[in-house]
Amino acid sequence: MRNVMSNSPSSPMSKPTSPQSTELIDRYLQAVRFWLPRGQGQEDLIAELGEDLHSQVEDKEAGLGHPLDKTETAAILKRCGSPMMVAARLGPQRHLIGPALFPIYLFVLKMVLFWILIPVFVFIVGPANVANSGGNWGLAVASTIGQLWSGLFIAAGIITLVFAIIERTNTQLGTEIRWDPLKLPPVRKEKENGKLSRLKAACEFGFNIFGLIWLLLVPYYPFLILGPAAAFLKAGPLLHTFYLPFVLLSVVALFRSGITLARPNWGWFPPLSQLAQSVLMLILLHYMIQDITRAPGAFPFVVLADAVRDSAKYLKVVAIVNVSLLISVAATWLGLCIATVIQTWEFLRYLRKRGSPPRGIVSLILR
Repeated sequence: MRNVMSNSPSSPMSKPTSPQSTELIDRYLQAVRFWLPRGQGQEDLIAELGEDLHSQVEDKEAGLGHPLDKTETAAILKRCGSPMMVAARLGPQRHLIGPALFPIYLFVLKMVLFWILIPVFVFIVGPANVANSGGNWGLAVASTIGQLWSGLFIAAGIITLVFAIIERTNTQLGTEIRWDPLKLPPVRKEKENGKLSRLKAACEFGFNIFGLIWLLLVPYYPFLILGPAAAFLKAGPLLHTFYLPFVLLSVVALFRSGITLARPNWGWFPPLSQLAQSVLMLILLHYMIQDITRAPGAFPFVVLADAVRDSAKYLKVVAIVNVSLLISVAATWLGLCIATVIQTWEFLRYLRKRGSPPRGIVSLILR
């Protein structure tokens, strides 16, 4: 709910006279930004909230006749509410889950659905269903997808029900009482962010070099990808067909990270090159999936080595490995589709941000 918090006039670029107040307000705004959903309006809300807080501090300083110290500024921030609560009130209004619990609910929901359930079904339940399907891959994949959908639905329902019960019974988490503005983390400066970006680009460049070397050594040392199974498995026809395109794509990724590291001032290059790389990977996976559907053999990725070709005990192992790789390719393709949409939106947002003029600051009013 947006109410009047302060209605005193102040110049658009006015700042409190106390550096201590400025520093504490910046830390508070950084914490609010963390809980706000990312989008074009995030920075506008932060700017308006900051202007309103600066106005309140100026009014208090004018009334007292001296600059506020950190304790006095912290009292103003405490009255506004914790960063999580303020961000929840600024965002879209939630009805089933209230603003105090919604950020926590969303975090738990994403963690359980995307980082626990989906990996379990892709890497454990799926291969187990294939192993017990008697060679009927289509039925095993359909069964795994159905079980995954049911698991996601049930888990989301249980999590939502628990948080709705907490909301309806007015269970207090003590967030508003116990939080301390003086214990907010320090503000990340632009130079620090730049150093982190350079460090990220350097790490990415190093990993790309390592990945390319590893990929070039795989044909000569199969255990690098198959591990101990290299004693009875070898690469199938599909891996031989797409080996060179994957090497070329790794070279492209290496050049992309190298340019990002060498030209940090090219702000447009990282989002555009990442989008281009994702599109190239999508195209490659598209052709790979097409070849899988047309493959004459039952095992497109790996096959039994010549020494154990007639061994029945390894047939089940090679079937599980091929199905695991097939599910991984499908999951990667789906993830890249989602990532491509997100990266396209981020690049368009970057272009809009560069091309749009600064917007006026309106005093944001909260209580």
